[in-house]
Amino acid sequence: MITVVRRLLFFTALIVIWETIYRLDVFGTQMFPSPLLSFVELYKGFFETGILTAALTTSIGRIGLGFLLAIIIGSILGIVLATSKLADETLGSLVVALQSVPSIVWLPLALVMFQGGTGAILFVIVLGGTWPMTMNVRMGIKNVQPLLIRAARTMGYKGYELIWKVMIPASIPSALTGIRLSWAFGWRALMAAELLGRGGLGRTLLDARDFFNMELVIAIMIIIAIIGLIVEYFIFNPIERKVLTRWGYAKS
Repeated sequence: MITVVRRLLFFTALIVIWETIYRLDVFGTQMFPSPLLSFVELYKGFFETGILTAALTTSIGRIGLGFLLAIIIGSILGIVLATSKLADETLGSLVVALQSVPSIVWLPLALVMFQGGTGAILFVIVLGGTWPMTMNVRMGIKNVQPLLIRAARTMGYKGYELIWKVMIPASIPSALTGIRLSWAFGWRALMAAELLGRGGLGRTLLDARDFFNMELVIAIMIIIAIIGLIVEYFIFNPIERKVLTRWGYAKS
């Protein structure tokens, strides 16, 4: 409760300072728009024009599907790399190389491959989220304690049974980190891809800039930030606490 109050006071003070700077016209109203007017744009976008409602629905649909595909593909690749030396030495090096390529770089190729539209944006999201998931699943399986593996073999586990019933469950904390990174990279990739694509928060932000509606630009940035906070504090943090407690890394 105390933490919530502190955060509310912090953000309230931040808005007050921001509004004061705006009213004093220190940097110019176009470069430093009013936070209060930005909240007005939020209200209009959701409850009057519906622009932000449509944009947010489109973006959530895209990140939901792209994130799910990235988790599935990344998990499969991570398991393959962790359990096959040949795959790790060949395909693994390709994954490391692709991990260093910003996902937005793929957008021009995606636009040609998918003729624009949602397919191109999903392609970029999947590429942004797959590689961190792959590497974390790989490292999680490879870093399973040897003592745990020996104990499992003593109990009769071997081959695929050892992988599915012992190594993969033991790597879940590392996989959770991969999921969190996959979301972060995928969400950023979505916003960048929508700047050049159609629909969604990214495209709406670009259109707002073209019409010099800086309050709407800030409003969309607020939405993006709030979604990040919601996902972090209300989804990932509770899951992380449960996983760490279950695996003995934190107190229950």
